[in-house]
Amino acid sequence: MSMTSMVVLGLSIATVLLLLGAFLATLRQERKGRTTAPPVEAAPVEPPLPAPVSEPAHAGADYTDPRTIKVGDKIEVYGAPARVLGAMHLSWQGKQWIEYRLRDSARRVQWLSVEMRQGLAAGDPPFLEVLLWTGVPTQGMVPARSSLVMDDVEFHPLDRGTVAFRSEGDTDAPDRGLLDFADYRATDGRLLSFERLQGQSWTACYAQPLPPGSISIVSRAP
Repeated sequence: MSMTSMVVLGLSIATVLLLLGAFLATLRQERKGRTTAPPVEAAPVEPPLPAPVSEPAHAGADYTDPRTIKVGDKIEVYGAPARVLGAMHLSWQGKQWIEYRLRDSARRVQWLSVEMRQGLAAGDPPFLEVLLWTGVPTQGMVPARSSLVMDDVEFHPLDRGTVAFRSEGDTDAPDRGLLDFADYRATDGRLLSFERLQGQSWTACYAQPLPPGSISIVSRAP
């Protein structure tokens, strides 16, 4: 075999070896890429929301049911201490609810209303509405049957009527009687209520809705 033929043969073999080596390297890289690909992360599972309140003492997981509050209890509202001075049990048009008279550490008197309401739409489960009422000066105002303005906010009428009540403890009211009321709501959701014991002057309060878990019972009445 001539020298030229040997050189050509050697170059051909070298070329084949180079191509084979490149093919094997590519194959190994593809296999490596498939085996080291990061695993797909599973979407986190959201915990279920507390169920709507349907039974006493079941206001959601680990929540105090405000319907279990008794006169004389010491409670906390948003962490602020208060004592339950009295309670009024009210009824109107087949509805019943409780209003607790509270006195906080600054000796300010507030009212806590607790009422089971029907769902907002057909088929919705009932829910527990808890409102903290704080008095506001009325300056001789009386509840109008149309809209009214309080602190530069326009309120529109919701309900009005006369409720029957039974009181216990210190409520600054008779044991039994009738209470006139007129409720209003602003476009931003704020609530305003006028109330009066029949034969007395009107008083007014703003309402603040309380979410589950904002009330805790510190100690029970002796």
